[in-house]
Amino acid sequence: MEMMELIWLSAAYFTGLIASRLSLPPLVGYLTAGYVLNVMGIAPLSDLAHIADMGIELLLFSVGLKLKPSSLLRREVLSVGGLHLCMMAVISALVFFWLDEHVTGGLVLGVSLAFSSTVLAIKVLEDSGELSSFHGRDVMSILILQDIVAIGLLALAEGKQPTPWALALFLLPLLRPLAHRMLSASRSSELKLLLGVTLALAGGVAAESVGIAADIGALLTGIMLGNHPRINELTERLWGLKELFLVAFFLQIGLSDLPNHAQLINALELLALLPLQGVLFFGLFLLSGLRARTAFVSSLVLMTYSEFALITTGAVVKAQLLPAEWNAVISLAVAGSLAIAAPLNYYSHRIFTWAEPVLVRFEKKSWHPDRLPDSFGAAEWLVIGMGRTGSVIYKTLCKQDQRVVGLDSDPTVLEYHLAAGRRVVYGDAEDSELWTGLPLQRVKGVLLTVPSFKVRLMAVGQLRKRGFTGQISSICYHGEEERQLLRAGANFAIHPLIEAGNRLASLMLESVDVQQPK
Repeated sequence: MEMMELIWLSAAYFTGLIASRLSLPPLVGYLTAGYVLNVMGIAPLSDLAHIADMGIELLLFSVGLKLKPSSLLRREVLSVGGLHLCMMAVISALVFFWLDEHVTGGLVLGVSLAFSSTVLAIKVLEDSGELSSFHGRDVMSILILQDIVAIGLLALAEGKQPTPWALALFLLPLLRPLAHRMLSASRSSELKLLLGVTLALAGGVAAESVGIAADIGALLTGIMLGNHPRINELTERLWGLKELFLVAFFLQIGLSDLPNHAQLINALELLALLPLQGVLFFGLFLLSGLRARTAFVSSLVLMTYSEFALITTGAVVKAQLLPAEWNAVISLAVAGSLAIAAPLNYYSHRIFTWAEPVLVRFEKKSWHPDRLPDSFGAAEWLVIGMGRTGSVIYKTLCKQDQRVVGLDSDPTVLEYHLAAGRRVVYGDAEDSELWTGLPLQRVKGVLLTVPSFKVRLMAVGQLRKRGFTGQISSICYHGEEERQLLRAGANFAIHPLIEAGNRLASLMLESVDVQQPK
C-alpha cells in the first residue's frame, strides 16, 4: 500500500514540477498525472475520492471565511449568472433534441456544462490574491448561484429532492456567536486548525443529511465563522492542508474511462465550444455595465466546464437518459477545460493589455460600478493597498497633518475605511488602465503595500514609464525583491519584519541608556 501511495504522490510531484517549469500552474501537471497513471494501468488509491471530497469541502470552507453575504446580491451577478444559465439551457435543449432526441438528459447535461469550475476559479483567484477584489467577488457570487441551481439539477437527474429540513442549513450563520467563542477559546494554532477542519466536515455532513451537496454546507459553516478577529491565522493554517487535499481532486479526474477515437472527437468539439461560453459571459458583463477589463478577467475565470458536470453525467447515464459513452467524453472535456483555463488565467492581465485597444470599444458609455478614480483632490500621498501595513501608513501620515488617500480593490476594505472616515477609493493595481489615467498631478509620493510582488514591481514600472518623478516606496520580503524594485525605479524598499526587528532593538538600547546612571 505504501508503494502505491509513493507512486501517486511522486507522479503528482514530478508532473507538477514540470508544469511549473513550463510557466504553467502545477494543477495542469496533476491532471496529466491522473491520465498517465490511468493509461499505465496503475490502480488508484482506495481513499483518493474521499480525500478529494475533503479537499473541496476545505476549499469552500476557506472561501466562506472571507465571504460577506451582503456583497453577493449585486445586479451584475444576478443578471449575468441568471441569463447565462437560461441561454445555455435553451441552446442545449435544441442541440440534444437534434442529437438522437435525448431531450431530458441533454437538457440536464447541457445546463451542467454551463456551470464553471468552482475549484479552479477559487484556486486561481486565491493564488493571485484576487479573491476579495471586485471581479473576484462577482465570480464567487456567480459560482454560488450556479451551485444553488446545481442542487435542483442533480435532484432532477437522480430523481431525488432535498428534504424539507434543507432550508434550515441557511440558519447556520446565525450560530456565529457560538462559533466565535469556540475559536477564541482555541488559543493554540493546532486547535484552531482542528476546529476549522471539524466545522468544515460537520457542515458537509449536515448538508448531505438533508439532500444537499456537502460543499454548500462547508461554505455556510465558513460564513458562520467569518469576521472573527483571528480568522487570518486559521486561514493561513488551512491553506497548506487544503492545497494538499486538492491534489487528489485533480488526480482523480483522469481515473474515469479513457475515451475512444469517436469520444475524443466529441470531447474536442466541446472544448472548441468553450470560447463561446467566455464570449457570452464577456458580453453579459458588459451589458450589466462593467468595464472591459473587469468583464474580461471575470469571463476568463468562468470559461471552464465544471467538475459538477462529472457528477451530473453519471446520474443522467445511470437513469438511462443518455448513452454511457458520455461519461468518458465529459471527463476529458472537463479535464481539458481546466488544463486550458489554468495558464490563460495565469496570464490574464497580460492578455488583456494586448487586447485592450479592441475590447474597450465594447464598453457601455455610462457610469461603471467598477469605475476608476478621476481625482484625488488635494491629496499628496497615495497608499496602494489598504491592508494592515497600508492602514498604519495612512494613519501615521494623517497624524503628521499630511493629505493622504488610500487605494484598494477589495470592496469590503473600502467599506471599512470609509465607515471609519478615511478617504479611500477603488482601484486595482493590476489594471493597466488605472496607471494611464491615475490623477498624480499633486501626488508627492506613492507607497506600495499590496501583497503580490509581481503587482508591486509592475506598479513601480508603470509609474516611472508614465513619467512620475515623485517618491516611490514599497514593502519587500527578501533581497532579490528589493534589488528588482530599486532597479525598476523605487526609491525605497523595506522588509517589514526586518524593520520591526531594527525598531525593537533600538527601543531596547534607548531604554537601557536611559536607565544607566550618569
